[in-house]
Amino acid sequence: MFEFLFRNLMRNRRRAILTVTSIAASLFLVTTLLTVLTELESPPATPESARRLVTRHRVSLANMLPVAYRAKIARVEGVEAVAGSMWFGGIYKDPKNFFPQFASDTDQFFAVNADMQLPEAQKQAYLADRTGALAGNNLAERFGWKVGDKINLKGSLFVFNPELTLRAIYSVGPDDGSSLFFHWDYFNEGLNNAGFTGSYSIRLRSADQAAAVAERIDDLFRNSSAPTKTETEKAFVLGFISMLGNVRLLISSISSVVIFTIVLVAANTMAMSIRERVREIGILKALGFRKAHILFLLIGESSMLALSGALIGSIGAKVIFAREKMSSLTAGFVERFHVAAGTVAWCAAVGLLVGVVAAGVPAWQAARRKVVDALRGVD
Repeated sequence: MFEFLFRNLMRNRRRAILTVTSIAASLFLVTTLLTVLTELESPPATPESARRLVTRHRVSLANMLPVAYRAKIARVEGVEAVAGSMWFGGIYKDPKNFFPQFASDTDQFFAVNADMQLPEAQKQAYLADRTGALAGNNLAERFGWKVGDKINLKGSLFVFNPELTLRAIYSVGPDDGSSLFFHWDYFNEGLNNAGFTGSYSIRLRSADQAAAVAERIDDLFRNSSAPTKTETEKAFVLGFISMLGNVRLLISSISSVVIFTIVLVAANTMAMSIRERVREIGILKALGFRKAHILFLLIGESSMLALSGALIGSIGAKVIFAREKMSSLTAGFVERFHVAAGTVAWCAAVGLLVGVVAAGVPAWQAARRKVVDALRGVD
């Protein structure tokens, strides 16, 4: 039975290859979309990130916070270190060269980002140079930067064009090495004492105190002109992503349309294949094959083709994306791009379902056709 099934898979090579290819391409797209959703909703979590909070303006990230808040937050019980950070959003040579850029306090920057790894000599060089810059290893590799290189940014959000010197390159840290940091004092001076910052990153004495410390900080500024919202680093990242809109709904809608399309493609292919074999099916039934056998052969053939396409598409995506640095390709928007085994398994299940649904109706019609009618030919 199985040998007969496998032989029928490639009885029409061109049709089988085209069917598998179309399903593989579709499931490659679905795998990519699902992985994007997974990575966006599951930012990297480390023991250090669990000890970090982010304080921003309660209304919006576009609203600034006074620099005076830093000293007040530092005195809150449970806070070990705090550093202000301002999104700069400058242009490096070309607007297409987008990457995260932050003007950050240097006093406790490395205390807050204790998981950031870089040579001690480079760290001290960055701290000592008011116009120094700190770049992630992936970002430096993307532009071919080396320690000592000049990096000139053109302000787009602010009327200030920093002229920086790369003093240090870090790895690991709060991201995967795709950001650039420079001194907030230099930024503040360039704006003639702006006196504001975008958010505060806070390192806790213990991750268990996160909720309590966040409440204390927000209570401190609740009745001020700039009330705050303090949340974990993970919640802050997810909140930033939510500003893009309902990404889950968008990706789910696109994936559903893609899957519905491949069901139609596979159904049309199987209907054609079964219709061409009406006499053959009649002969099989005359030889003693039952309805269950006919259904098994036809649905099994469709399921094998669909499953093959699904595995090729999903595993192909896993292999391809494992070799690409998505943080560079997406300008830091997606830091990691790991196709999980669960995503591959889900796509395989979808492939099987597509095969069963596509062949279900024509296979049932063929199996219940009378032998005489089948041998007579196509109606």
